[in-house]
Amino acid sequence: MKPDTVRPDALRLDAMGAVSSTPFTAEALTGTVVSIKANYYSVQLEGMAEEALPQISSGEKPVLLCIRRGLLKKLGQQIMVGDRVTVEEPDWQGGRGAIAAIHPRRTFLDRPPVANVDQVLLVFAIAEPDLDTHQLSRFLLKAESTGLSITLCLNKCDLVTEEIAHQWQDRLAGWGYTPLMVSIRDDFELPKRLLTALQGKITVLAGPSGVGKSSLTNRLIPAQNLRVSAVSGKLSRGRHTTRHVELYELPNGGFLADTPGFNQPDIVTTAEALGDLFPEIHQRLTDKSCQFSNCLHRDEPGCAVRGAWERYEHYLLLLEEVIKQQQALLHKGEAEATEKVKMLEDGKILHEPRLEAKKYRRTSRKTRNQAFQELCLDLSEVSDLEDLEDLEDLGR
Repeated sequence: MKPDTVRPDALRLDAMGAVSSTPFTAEALTGTVVSIKANYYSVQLEGMAEEALPQISSGEKPVLLCIRRGLLKKLGQQIMVGDRVTVEEPDWQGGRGAIAAIHPRRTFLDRPPVANVDQVLLVFAIAEPDLDTHQLSRFLLKAESTGLSITLCLNKCDLVTEEIAHQWQDRLAGWGYTPLMVSIRDDFELPKRLLTALQGKITVLAGPSGVGKSSLTNRLIPAQNLRVSAVSGKLSRGRHTTRHVELYELPNGGFLADTPGFNQPDIVTTAEALGDLFPEIHQRLTDKSCQFSNCLHRDEPGCAVRGAWERYEHYLLLLEEVIKQQQALLHKGEAEATEKVKMLEDGKILHEPRLEAKKYRRTSRKTRNQAFQELCLDLSEVSDLEDLEDLEDLGR
């Protein structure tokens, strides 16, 4: 999904849930939510002196374990990893606090749920497990749908020859991407090469399981020492080692969000907007336009996109998938509009047709009596007894 753009200045939420124009005071504690576990939020504070929490190490920023204020819950304000928040009533001895307000988000992702993301670092393995082009294409489309900048990183290049690595570079260049070829195990210059690009930003580390995301985090931030697992020998697939989203502060500033691996990310878009996620289609439409403005690039005449390019097959398969999703949502909406669901005493669910009120329902006695009373509101205008008798007959 595309990120929602909001104002960068931090504003308060008033009691009715609206955004107030009163900025946060300088005395307020401001921090970033770095992890969420159950109903507890770890908030790394900004601009705090290290002596505020005497138990932390030198150079380390204070982190408070916070709860959410009841008002935020009543207003339906959900807190996400990456949110900048205001913390009140800090307990420095116990390292605790309470989140009182959420700052406006610059961007947010729904899956993985991270706020204020600046870029996506998409990691894939060139071997063990073997690189699946359909899977890679889905991840790239999901990353493109966020509207954020994308850095594609191909790991485990030490397991293939230089010739194969160059072939993949040339192949992905045809897709519109310049992959960064790395080996987390042998590339000693890797931290220096990546940290410059990640400095001062919140970067989401995404990719399927088993490609080395946690290992990459350990190389960039050795102090984290995240758990890693080998690829399954039977299934040739990665094992899930990251269970939840968490932000890790980089040595030179910024955060890296390690996320759980997904083998098949969902593509939520429309058939008309799917083509916007392919750089190859952008390139072809720059040189020449289609005959029809609503062209889906299948069998329409005068199409400038249809042709011999590698991911055209991927596009057609995903187009069918998106069309089926749209039809399913449409059918669901029609079913909800034409059916009503009843729960019987034995727990069974009964679907009945929803009747049109004006067409099938008989007018109630209350409605008939109200209509009669409206006719009798001004009896003074009845000129003779016959008119009164006509009204009484109508009431019967």
